[in-house]
Amino acid sequence: MLTFKKTRALFIIASTIAIGIFSIFPFSWLYLLLLPFLYILILSYGSAFIESGFFIKSICRLDTNEKIIALTFDDGPDPINTPLILDILNKNSLHATFFVIGKKIKENESLLKRIKSEGHIIANHSFSHSYFFDFYPTKKVIADLERSSVLIKNSIGVTPKLFRPPYGVTNPNIARAVSQLHLISIGWNIRSLDTVIKNSDKLYKRIVQRIKPGSIILLHDTGAHTLETLKSVILFAQKNNYKIVRLNEMLSINPYEEK
Repeated sequence: MLTFKKTRALFIIASTIAIGIFSIFPFSWLYLLLLPFLYILILSYGSAFIESGFFIKSICRLDTNEKIIALTFDDGPDPINTPLILDILNKNSLHATFFVIGKKIKENESLLKRIKSEGHIIANHSFSHSYFFDFYPTKKVIADLERSSVLIKNSIGVTPKLFRPPYGVTNPNIARAVSQLHLISIGWNIRSLDTVIKNSDKLYKRIVQRIKPGSIILLHDTGAHTLETLKSVILFAQKNNYKIVRLNEMLSINPYEEK
């Protein structure tokens, strides 16, 4: 697997060789520019695609033949849609993982407690979920994640170990923060795009076409159109003998810090 450390080492070696060759056999500097261009291209890919494991190893699915899948919801708690999603899950005796935004907790603390009391997992999705999160220095990333974890701990009495980077973007600073805080980075292998696709039927088709044993499905508990999609996905799972389980059960991990 191509990683940041390997790519950086290869770039340094290739650049040294290229400069050495240029000193003996002069050629256009434009050719030398191909190396940094390719390097930036690879870094951009690794940053944008969490499943690449380029900067940080993230769990994006379970390698299994057992027909189990996990539902995850980002960007809540939402005072309107999260309760409705909880009702759907409760009606079907199912559990999911909610990656919550810390700044939303204060006004929705009772909702956070409900999520926990009904057997769902609560995980860290940063405090700010800022558009500039990916440009934060390591210390600021750590402070942001710790702020969210403290709010969760104060509300429901547990400190989350599971973390999903905002927008699924990773970089060296986020990787260092996750390592120092001993968090487990969680990705997905099915991105519903329900923040972009507002049609429930299109969302449903996009999801079920990609379902395979061990899938981790990314949804958001912030849009009404996701509700009908969720109902349809649950029905699909039931008809096709897929069992929807909690993420920590599927991955055999502890979602919270040990007391």
